[in-house]
Amino acid sequence: MNSVEAVAINAAAFVITLALFGIYVATLGHNPLDVYYVLWLGSFARQISIESTLTNAAPLMLTALCTAIPARAGLLVIGGEGALVVGGVATVLAGMLVAGAPFLVGVTFMSLAGALAGGLWIAFAGALRQYRGVNETISTLLLNYIAIAVMYHLITGPMRDWERVLKTSSWSIPDALRVGALPVIDVHWGLAAGIVVCLILYVVMRRTTFGFGVDVLGGNPRAAQMAGLPINRMVLICCFMGGAAAGLAGAFEVTAVHGFASESLVVGFGYAGILVAFLSRQNPAAIIFLAIILGGVAASGGLLQRRFDLPDATTQVLQGLLFMIVLASNAAYGRLNVFQPAAWRTA
Repeated sequence: MNSVEAVAINAAAFVITLALFGIYVATLGHNPLDVYYVLWLGSFARQISIESTLTNAAPLMLTALCTAIPARAGLLVIGGEGALVVGGVATVLAGMLVAGAPFLVGVTFMSLAGALAGGLWIAFAGALRQYRGVNETISTLLLNYIAIAVMYHLITGPMRDWERVLKTSSWSIPDALRVGALPVIDVHWGLAAGIVVCLILYVVMRRTTFGFGVDVLGGNPRAAQMAGLPINRMVLICCFMGGAAAGLAGAFEVTAVHGFASESLVVGFGYAGILVAFLSRQNPAAIIFLAIILGGVAASGGLLQRRFDLPDATTQVLQGLLFMIVLASNAAYGRLNVFQPAAWRTA
């Protein structure tokens, strides 16, 4: 895919989305330019805004990988929300097991537990697809609801912290194992983890024979089969890697943000990650930039509500419009002559 074409079409999708969003807020009696300015203020204009944006971007980077990596193998996985929840619950359980352990050992163990749980959760959907023919989109959507239901069962019963009366939650991980902020900015270490994981997977997918094989599989499954590629194993590995990234997001939501598992884990990071994955065209490096953009949109929601008395779901309307426009823009790829090689245009 032409990278210049992808950037141009995505940029056009953003402009069209902002125009439609401006029409929406205008029907509510507000000046679209004022709303755009407040969006900027709430996302990037001040240090506190930038910190809020990056805090929101951290889990988006990781949940986006849950869709982007399997998509390179030809799968449409939308189970990032469930993998994040499962990873968060596994992190709490791991935290109970390593209470009293040294900080680095404890945090590493909890992070690996969250990533392993999320990876196995999505790999299960991949196995259902490869060995039983179950559509991965439907199975991962249903697995989201199952994960949330299991978490609610655990935090209201077997894992409930009965001393916390104002909010139903699980046991809390030890304070000594809570992850703090980065040295330079007041954003937790999940941001650094998200960037590192995105860059590692970019190298894996773009610079290794495994990544090349995955691209062959995603582009032409018949050719991959004829070439003798281990299709089933590659699909399971891609699903595991994507799920592990989302599970790691759940781990950091517990260790760095909440300290326990609760309904606060179910805030839509997994579903917003799908949009980031589509915008990035399954490019792990591009996910970093686009997660920051979408994180800024989410961070400005509260300010929009206070300034204009807009509904709390206003930023979700913006994300929904962007998702629809991005999906519609897929039809434009390969059809714009200006982005085609000169030999093709003159043929």
